Amino acid sequence: MFFTQYYLDCLSQASYMIGDRKTGRAVVVDPRRDVSEYLADAEAQGLRIEGVINTHFHADFIAGHLELAAKTGAWIGYGSRAEAEYPIRKLTDGERIVLGDVVLEIMETPGHTPESISVLVYEHAGDPAPYGVLTGDALFIGDVGRPDLLASLGVTSDQLGRMLYDSVQHKLMRLPDDTRVFPAHGAGSACGKNLSTELQSTIGQQRLTNYACAPMDEEEFVSIVTEGQPPAPGYFVYDAVLNRKQHDLLDADAHTVALSAAEFLAERAAGAVVLDTRDPQEYALAHLRGSINVAADGRFAERAGMVVAPGREILVIAPQDREHEVVTRLGRIGFDRVTGYLHEPVSAFLAMADEIAHSTRVTATELRAVLEGPEQPVLLDVRNAAETAGGAAIENALNIPLAQLAGRLAEIPQDRPVVVYCAGGNRSVIAASLLEHEGRTGVSDLLGGYEAWQRTVAPANA
Repeated sequence: MFFTQYYLDCLSQASYMIGDRKTGRAVVVDPRRDVSEYLADAEAQGLRIEGVINTHFHADFIAGHLELAAKTGAWIGYGSRAEAEYPIRKLTDGERIVLGDVVLEIMETPGHTPESISVLVYEHAGDPAPYGVLTGDALFIGDVGRPDLLASLGVTSDQLGRMLYDSVQHKLMRLPDDTRVFPAHGAGSACGKNLSTELQSTIGQQRLTNYACAPMDEEEFVSIVTEGQPPAPGYFVYDAVLNRKQHDLLDADAHTVALSAAEFLAERAAGAVVLDTRDPQEYALAHLRGSINVAADGRFAERAGMVVAPGREILVIAPQDREHEVVTRLGRIGFDRVTGYLHEPVSAFLAMADEIAHSTRVTATELRAVLEGPEQPVLLDVRNAAETAGGAAIENALNIPLAQLAGRLAEIPQDRPVVVYCAGGNRSVIAASLLEHEGRTGVSDLLGGYEAWQRTVAPANA
């Protein structure tokens, strides 16, 4: 058996290729859109990718089923409840996909979505127990898939929660303890609330340590898995719908187009949003007025999807030689409408000096002095609710998580300056730039975030 996990840190997303070396037949599960790595590995191992299985219609990224099918002629498989615009193979509970001696078996595990499936992997056709199970978003390491993402599509979290209870408690937990668990996501994903940094586990280990796998009744399960979920980025519903549709294939090269300063400004004037992906410090020193800053590191695509509306035309300002990477990462979440990038931004900024703005950033000590003065700013805390639990916040701060900020701007008072903070300073820069993009003035962000406040100001006030 050939079995490989591909893990994309920036989206906390795992995909898999399983093949039989003797027959050369292989299947890829939950692929991302940039598929070159799967193709290269298949060629190196002498494998033919003949099938692509998505465990469900993903919400946090656009899957690469269409790209792989176009490259290899592979069929595209989903659970039997799935409906899509493109031809799919509907996989039924208990169905076996024989690759040779290696066999895959479908287990319907609805709950995160109605059509969700898991894939049992047997190294040898006659093995009494599976080698492992690819659980998609039904079961994570330390958590289970959230059942509340499809409310806007007509399926309630209560309905899905009850499906998930049956899938986890009555199906997955009945597998042998030594069955390896390979989920579709890890720590940091907004598809759950308590995901582990571990990339694989066993059914037995999850039975002992995963809160949602402990014996409990249905009502308790539904209650515990629906509470405390982080706000979902705005693009999640867009992606969940787009993954059902026949759409254009990823073509990062076609969108990595160098634009002159004049061309760039003309596209901006026509309505494109400027996404500046440089380091926040560089952005603070000089940036194009009205641009939104999301640094091209860490969870770049997810955070861009929180503050840029799906379907918008996008202009990119990128770190040196990272334009193609930025376009590819945007494409992974279905943000394909990138017009181009600003060629040589430093020179371009010099040529458009009247369009350049600067950001205001304050230290914790400076913020304390402002708060002790006569004019109180609006303190905007863009952390998630779990981070502010138990009063872990600066007094009188307004809490609007970054994922919800674009839709709740009207809640922020307009008669005072605004100081934005998060945990360590990354999300606050994004939030501050979004406010300025929307025309707000007098916006600052707190350097080092709440962590800096705790280190420098909170002890002095104790």
